[in-house]
Amino acid sequence: MAEDREILREVWDGRVPVCVQLASEDCSTLSAPDPYYLMIPRLSYFPLVMDKVRKHFLRFTAQELQDAEMWLESDGTPLKWHYPVGVLFDLQCGGSALPWCLTAHFSHFPEQDLIRCQTREVVESHFMSSLKEADGLKHRGQIITNMQGKDHKQLWMGLCNDKFDQFWAINRKLMECTPEEGFKHIPFRLHSNCQPPLQRLIKPIAEDGRKMTLGDLLHEFLPSAINEGDRVVIQGIEAPQDTPLQWLSEHLSHPDNFLHICYITAQT
Repeated sequence: MAEDREILREVWDGRVPVCVQLASEDCSTLSAPDPYYLMIPRLSYFPLVMDKVRKHFLRFTAQELQDAEMWLESDGTPLKWHYPVGVLFDLQCGGSALPWCLTAHFSHFPEQDLIRCQTREVVESHFMSSLKEADGLKHRGQIITNMQGKDHKQLWMGLCNDKFDQFWAINRKLMECTPEEGFKHIPFRLHSNCQPPLQRLIKPIAEDGRKMTLGDLLHEFLPSAINEGDRVVIQGIEAPQDTPLQWLSEHLSHPDNFLHICYITAQT
């Protein structure tokens, strides 16, 4: 268990170096502001970590944009705030050039690409909804339903405040299972660029008692074979395809309890 805790801690401490610049069309001053540099937890969501960035850039925007919603773009692609930061980073950047350079916008909100997020409560609602969905797959919703409201709040505040012990004191209950059976199903989302994430039912144990692996999942659900140079990344790591899904779900899931798998083609 000490080894498990060490892995969970390493995953929790993952960070993404980010450089944010203000979009030129939103700058109302003669000279552009300095970019804002920060290290963002991979497991967090952009609306939870952008308050200081927003305040920094608002001083350089026109009065009519002071109450506008800030949205981020990476190399021309609007970033979906409801995806964890680490998932967006793996899909859009992958560490090819650091820091990850983003552009902050206060105008021309891309309604066709992004959901609006005016408050942190919107993020909390999305997070708790995902958490309940994941527990429905793992335990038919029995664990999350039996928790008290203060337990839900502790999970949320642990994520917001980047408090590992506070979060895992509750989240460990959501990871409970018998070694023989594992979870009922593995909550996963298979991400690839230019299409919505794929989500299907898959059990951790096959009918013949064999442990299902990452390779089994990819073989069953990817629309085509993996080509040379393609990468399958979880939490920034190219996990071996013979890794059991149950182990991955217990150790490399995001706080929403989903295993977010990024399939990155060589031509991406």
